[in-house]
Amino acid sequence: MGGTRAIRAGDGDGRGGLGNMLSGLAVAIGFALFLGGFVWGAVVYQPYTVPTDSMVPTVKPGDRVLAQRIDGAEVRRGDVVIFKDEQWSDSPMVKRVVGIGGDTVKCCGDGGRITLNGKELDEPYIEKEELDVADAPGGSASRTPFEVTVPEGKLFLLGDRRGASIDSRAHLEEAGQGTVDRSAVSARVDALAWPSQTMLERPAGYAALPGGISKAGPLRLQVVAVAAGAALVVLGAAYGPVARALGRGRRRERTGVR
Repeated sequence: MGGTRAIRAGDGDGRGGLGNMLSGLAVAIGFALFLGGFVWGAVVYQPYTVPTDSMVPTVKPGDRVLAQRIDGAEVRRGDVVIFKDEQWSDSPMVKRVVGIGGDTVKCCGDGGRITLNGKELDEPYIEKEELDVADAPGGSASRTPFEVTVPEGKLFLLGDRRGASIDSRAHLEEAGQGTVDRSAVSARVDALAWPSQTMLERPAGYAALPGGISKAGPLRLQVVAVAAGAALVVLGAAYGPVARALGRGRRRERTGVR
């Protein structure tokens, strides 16, 4: 009557209807992804601050890393692991696994590199100057010559900064020749979280050996879930106000209001 038209719920004002249902669904799914990604990450990963320079240049002192909680049986050669051994320290330590049970690790080969089961090991991750240390035997990657056959269930661990790291080489005279039980490992470093955000690459030099290298953890998928969830929440929440504003504009045009 009087030239007016009843406005139905959801008629261009963003309330009700299919649009409202879809926006609510997007918010619900987004919240689930966002929260689920964080909870998943908290269950799978533990943060750890590296206290020393023994893993330079891979990890620097003060760097914050994300380490995937794993069982010692999951450790592969080349992994950077967090472990605790009372003979080494009262605190958790971070080193790289160079040898596992049955391996013979020796320093050094004719090329000045560590040999693993008789073959020189390509170690692009170590501090480059270590290959040219004048007072090291043969200009090798380690000042300490050694040859260790790793017992089953044990790990031989070295720092990437060979000239400064106190690692398996410092415990060669002990039972097990500096090796550590697999069960001492609590986590494997998967990424640098601060000050840089970088995934830790698995060394290709170990890939051809029995057991190969470990696979990256689910961190990338967790980040995608959190980011996608946040985007869905924002878009879903924004739909209503935007649709209402557009609806008011269309009604003004129909009624001639300026």
